[in-house]
Amino acid sequence: MTKFRRLFDFIGSLKFRLIVLFILIGVLPGILIRVGVLNSYEKRAVSIRTSEILSQAKILTNRIVSSDYFNADDTSLIDAQLEQLSNIYDGRVMIIDGTFCVVKDTYRIDEGKTIISEEVIKSFNGEEITKYDPEYRYIELAVPITRTDKETEIKQTLGVIMVSVSTDSIRLNAEYLARNAMVIEMICVFSVIFFSVIVSIQLVKPFHRMSKSIEEIQTGYGEDELSINTYTETRQICEKFNSMLGRMKVLDDSRQEFVSNVSHELKTPLTSMKVLADSINSMEDAPVELYKEFMADIGNEVDRETKIINDLLSLVKMDKAAADLNISNVNINELLEQILKRLKPIADKQKVELVLESFRPVSADVDEVKITLAITNLIENAIKYNKEDGWVHVTLNADHQYFYLKVEDSGIGIPEDSLEHIYERFYRVDKSHSREIGGTGLGLAITRNAVLMHRGAIKVFSTEGEGTIFNVRIPLNYIA
Repeated sequence: MTKFRRLFDFIGSLKFRLIVLFILIGVLPGILIRVGVLNSYEKRAVSIRTSEILSQAKILTNRIVSSDYFNADDTSLIDAQLEQLSNIYDGRVMIIDGTFCVVKDTYRIDEGKTIISEEVIKSFNGEEITKYDPEYRYIELAVPITRTDKETEIKQTLGVIMVSVSTDSIRLNAEYLARNAMVIEMICVFSVIFFSVIVSIQLVKPFHRMSKSIEEIQTGYGEDELSINTYTETRQICEKFNSMLGRMKVLDDSRQEFVSNVSHELKTPLTSMKVLADSINSMEDAPVELYKEFMADIGNEVDRETKIINDLLSLVKMDKAAADLNISNVNINELLEQILKRLKPIADKQKVELVLESFRPVSADVDEVKITLAITNLIENAIKYNKEDGWVHVTLNADHQYFYLKVEDSGIGIPEDSLEHIYERFYRVDKSHSREIGGTGLGLAITRNAVLMHRGAIKVFSTEGEGTIFNVRIPLNYIA
């Protein structure tokens, strides 16, 4: 199985495909040229041979007419020329008179016999017949022997000269050329295969180095970055890989920081409860009021632990696929009124004025639980991180495609260098007052995930010391 696997891997490799490509480029044109040249050679050679014989036959017809061959007593001169033509072209020449009788046959087979064929009849009618039979490899010509009356200028056909010539010599030459071409072609094939293997190995070397470098990076023994600049493509791949590697390092650092923060956040309330419990146990005659105070503190720490766990569970649910959304048509105006009603006691306690302004009735297809959690987090943060006697202004508007929610406050604002981190889990802008303000540092991460799951967008604008604005855009119709 390993051998077959290696074979399949090699067949699917770039090296194999380059070898095949080079072989096709190097060999295929040679084959096509060989076949084309040989075919054209045979056709051209036959055409030249036919023209030569036809020319000689016409010369002989003129001499036959001028010597009055059919009536002369001495035809030895013409017969000698006919024999010469037959010997030169390795063929057979026959002279046929007006009665279709063969008066001369250089093969001396059909002399005195009558011959009637389609070619002879056509030739008696004044046509010059040329025919090539590639199967039996011979050229056949039939040329009329005509005499023109000087007074009436009427042509009279006295007979026909028929010539049959073998093309074996042409075929032998073609086969010789084919053998030589085949030998040259085989040499070229082996040369092309050899050089294609060498060249393909050289071409794919950068990719092997890239693969080895990636493996070294994975094991931790290689460079921190991939750098193979042999080709434009390898350089681009390296740039994309290094970008991805950097992103993965950031995500890994974020994951480690998240785990560390989770451990710290979960451990802190437990540590406080342990200290409080140990303190109570160490006191033999502690007053009831102290017991109540310590138990109240332990209860607060339990509530804090519960909130952290609930927020973590909410965030995990947000990370799942959007298919988990429970979409229904919700009246956003009424939803905002309910949220502000629940948050008003917190705002009153912080002495923060809470104002809702709706420009038009809005209904949208949303997951009511998740969108409520997202909006609540935004407004609650605006209240908690506000100033005494401050305000939170919530605005709702819509067009034909989206509804727009703006949460604006007069709070402490967010430093510019912290704006890009506020959606990170457990990130706190003001760590020194985080214990006093409360919360888990997961609220904005939950909000952002909920908005994105609804195919929406969230943006923040803030000036430190003046306030913050969150703009949220959610489609009115949810598209899965």
